[in-house]
Amino acid sequence: MNLKNIATTAALLLMLLVSSCSTPRNIAYMQNDQYGLQESILNMNKIKIQPQDQVSIIVSCKEPELATLFNLKQPAGNPSGNNQRMGYTVDDAGDIFFPMLGQVHIAGLTRNEISKKISDLLIKGQWISDPIVTVEFINLHFSVLGEVGAPGSYSITNDKITLLEGLALAGDLTMHGEREITVIREQGGERIKYNVDLRSKDLYDSPVYYLQQNDIIYVRPDKTIARQAADNPNNWKSIGLWISIASFISSMAVLIFK
Repeated sequence: MNLKNIATTAALLLMLLVSSCSTPRNIAYMQNDQYGLQESILNMNKIKIQPQDQVSIIVSCKEPELATLFNLKQPAGNPSGNNQRMGYTVDDAGDIFFPMLGQVHIAGLTRNEISKKISDLLIKGQWISDPIVTVEFINLHFSVLGEVGAPGSYSITNDKITLLEGLALAGDLTMHGEREITVIREQGGERIKYNVDLRSKDLYDSPVYYLQQNDIIYVRPDKTIARQAADNPNNWKSIGLWISIASFISSMAVLIFK
């Protein structure tokens, strides 16, 4: 093999190497999932109230005047037409101070459980015989950071929200987002970090598949983005550098052996 062929072969090998390095990795979610099968949902976790959460609790009944005794009043000077919901902030002990009922412990309860507890207390105390108690979340949210279409904080308004729904709200992962993501959860005075592989159906069994308030989802960038963000643009691992080397060798071979 002459020098011209050697140079050409070397250039081709380098180009093949670059091509293999830039081949897209598997990015599809739940790759080992099975379709058409009915699966039991075993770990459906609804949102439960925690200290420092805020909730709106509105009592209504057949006698509106009686119900007003158990509803928060708008503060003096509040502009008319302001639709801001009045709410209770759960203290560190998990309690709220409810009109006429006093301290009521609601931490660890879902919206429906809070509604039932307040209704039972009103009936038991013979305050109202037919109460309707509506509970809504006010400040509950989760955050999504990293390689997603729309990073930010998103409000929780439903009784449950899944990890996939949370990512969808944030515009889904970009093509350069690692499919193994991190969810940071703070609960009961502890911080726990979970890794979840979106490519595996095992994500359904993850403790963080159902999000909780204040969860943080972090999507790491892949190696391509990491290299682009490196301080040294001439890093020897740079794909662009390999392309330049291959092009240079090919050009020199043509000039020398033309």
